[in-house]
Amino acid sequence: MTDTVTNWAGNITYSAKELHRPHSLDALAALVAASGKVRVLGSGHSFNTIADPGDDGVLLSLTALPAAVDVDTAARTVRVAGGVRYAELARRVHERGLALPNMASLPHISVAGSVATGTHGSGVTNGSLASVVREVELITADGSPLTIGRGDGRFDGAVTSLGALGVVTALTLDLEPAYEVAQHVFTEVPLAGLDFGAVAASAYSVSLFTDWAEPGFRHVWLKRRTDQPLPGFPWGTPATRAMHPVPGMPAVNCTEQFGVPGPWHERLPHFRAEFTPSSGAELQSEYLLPREHALAALHALDAVRGTVAPVLQICEVRTVAADAQWLSPAYGRDSVALHFTWVADTAAVLPVVRRVEEALDPFDPRPHWGKVFTMDPAVVRARFPRLADFRALADELDPAGTFRNAFVGEVLGG
Repeated sequence: MTDTVTNWAGNITYSAKELHRPHSLDALAALVAASGKVRVLGSGHSFNTIADPGDDGVLLSLTALPAAVDVDTAARTVRVAGGVRYAELARRVHERGLALPNMASLPHISVAGSVATGTHGSGVTNGSLASVVREVELITADGSPLTIGRGDGRFDGAVTSLGALGVVTALTLDLEPAYEVAQHVFTEVPLAGLDFGAVAASAYSVSLFTDWAEPGFRHVWLKRRTDQPLPGFPWGTPATRAMHPVPGMPAVNCTEQFGVPGPWHERLPHFRAEFTPSSGAELQSEYLLPREHALAALHALDAVRGTVAPVLQICEVRTVAADAQWLSPAYGRDSVALHFTWVADTAAVLPVVRRVEEALDPFDPRPHWGKVFTMDPAVVRARFPRLADFRALADELDPAGTFRNAFVGEVLGG
């Protein structure tokens, strides 16, 4: 590799000897078939080694492939190429009068990479981004194309797959009619006496933010669909200025607030699509646990906030509806997602990550696959009931382990 390649945050330098950007599916298939180890680099927004094939492997980027976004308005579906990012997908879908049901906070991440790692937005009725996938197109280890759709017994293992089954060249997603969203921000919501269920259900998508410097939440963001009633929110005070998730940061790059209606894709993310994030001076961790434990888990974090706050930029609390993907952190259970944006100091952050994991351990947390976590691999495996089924699927589709790097090997065990 002639150029050093890092992830978005710069905390991971990929060790692969080669970085390839094939310009056609035929070239991609030939490259995969000729390679011993292959991993795909999406938008680089993972904070661990999930995309690193090792120094004897090939790192692939799909950005030079045709960026197809094919909308079928009659079927309300879209077929999107593996290298496309959500900002471009959303714009093209909206132009056809359709919409995705949800988006993550950052629209600059790749669609294929997001669903492969269990990425999500928020909302008590909203599943992860993988929940709208209806078909996956892969290039398998021998260079052959494979399509797996709903109804195939392998489907629930094929979407949130950690890149372990093949190179995802396209996904087909379900859509719905376009809608508008208005974003309202409230400040100073106390933890004491918090009715988490009511707060989380108070709008279509809800995010609570705290830096754990003190109990409670600095602000809560409500994203209300305008075809749904305007909620009351008696737990906080309406913000009088535009807010950024991280205290002290300018809000100019955040999506519009103060209840101004706008297209779904310009409100569901926290950040504007036209804002290009620089390499992030941060690390991130996230854990999903059963929603019924949300309040107890928040109090457990409050008990260690003196340890957490010094290395924390912001903690975001969201909800995710249960899905059926075998490796989804929200598999089989409605979940609360506790997300931590840390300072960019690995040595200082890792001991605190371990302390957070200890505090959350009684609540059966599952890590987000693209974030920093220190949980024992055996513990992680035990928290995914269909892990053995996924391992069998990976062995079936990739018997030589072409797509199995060190990270995936630890996940699968055996």
